[in-house]
Amino acid sequence: MALGRRFGLLWAAYGVSAFGSSLAFNALPLLAIRELHAGPTQVAALASVGAAVGAALAVPLGPWTEFRRKRPVMIAMDLVRCLALLSVPAAYALGLLGFAQLLVVSVVVAAAGITFGAASGAYLKWLVEPDDLLAANSRFEGTTWTSVLMGPPLGGVLVGVLGPVATVTADAVSYLLSALGIRAIGAREPLPVRKSAPAPVREGRPAPVGGAPRRSRTRELTEGWRYILGDAVLRPLFFHTVLVNALILAPEPLLAVLLLDRLGFAPWQYGLAFALPCAGGLLGSRLARPLAARFGARRVMLTCGTLRTLWPVGLAFVGPGAPGLVLVMVLEFGLIACTGVFNPLFATQRLERTPQDRTARTLSAWTVSGRTAIAAFTALWGLLAATAGPRAAIAAAGALLLATPLLLPWRDADAAPARDGAAQASVS
Repeated sequence: MALGRRFGLLWAAYGVSAFGSSLAFNALPLLAIRELHAGPTQVAALASVGAAVGAALAVPLGPWTEFRRKRPVMIAMDLVRCLALLSVPAAYALGLLGFAQLLVVSVVVAAAGITFGAASGAYLKWLVEPDDLLAANSRFEGTTWTSVLMGPPLGGVLVGVLGPVATVTADAVSYLLSALGIRAIGAREPLPVRKSAPAPVREGRPAPVGGAPRRSRTRELTEGWRYILGDAVLRPLFFHTVLVNALILAPEPLLAVLLLDRLGFAPWQYGLAFALPCAGGLLGSRLARPLAARFGARRVMLTCGTLRTLWPVGLAFVGPGAPGLVLVMVLEFGLIACTGVFNPLFATQRLERTPQDRTARTLSAWTVSGRTAIAAFTALWGLLAATAGPRAAIAAAGALLLATPLLLPWRDADAAPARDGAAQASVS
């Protein structure tokens, strides 16, 4: 299905940056360990504190993004990430690289990434026809899993030959190429107009000159959450996706400890166990549209949203040797394939139900909540593993996941998706 040259450029830009990020997977922690001799506490801080602080900094950027043209914001965020990452090889070459710089870089990259995601979602909604949103989101999902399948193994080879600084540099260049690709789109969307209700006239006081008053800063910052919690479909989807993602990702470090330390898997086996199942994500993203066309998008989304929560509990029962390796790959393949179907349908539903003048703030609030929850759950599950062991902590996360389908929007909302004229504009 052809979506036009402009979407093709956006898709190519996304693919380049996604592949660069996958290539540089865990590059900053590797640098901290190999070059700065950082301990476990510092490495954990780099992963969790950097993401959490970056999410906090991204909160005020949501309203700032909402009322600006999205393509320049996306280009700016790509360039910010490029410059932040390029500071690492520059400092390394001068012998000035320190842990504090790595922490600052992780914060900047996280904040810019959230802002880019919010702007790109709003831009995609403007760029393609409403009926093409699912096709576009399916292509992004397939690209994500392809990059995860290919990037980390190639990045591991690059690290082995040239060191982790090389993968950081490659990631920086990928953001530069992404910015150039987005700039080449050339579509100048209209400047968003801030909509405000007229000010109430108080008894004995004249109406303010100039029309509607400025909205409070606090209300602007919380508008995304307010809209999510006020929508009968987005509200359950929000709690479901935030909790599911946190419960899937929080035990990942514990699974690494279980497989590599307790069960004695070789590093290449560990990498293989998580690389090959990513093909399930590519398969799922290809099936999302035909399944939705045959059975209905809502039914498929709810079914796959439920099915994806059934697999992770099995990871608590992984044993040593080839049978254990095969079990991990089967469980991960099932999880990722169901996720590959669910994500494009969920992303499309979220865009369809969000007005154009709230899209950036809604997506920003959603991502900030998700990143914060992942950081908090990762820390909590680390404490749980310290007291009960990694296998028990993995089992606890899997058991809680089995209850999360209850949060899905099983009740069909009568209200039609919120759209406005700008949301339906297209420049295909």
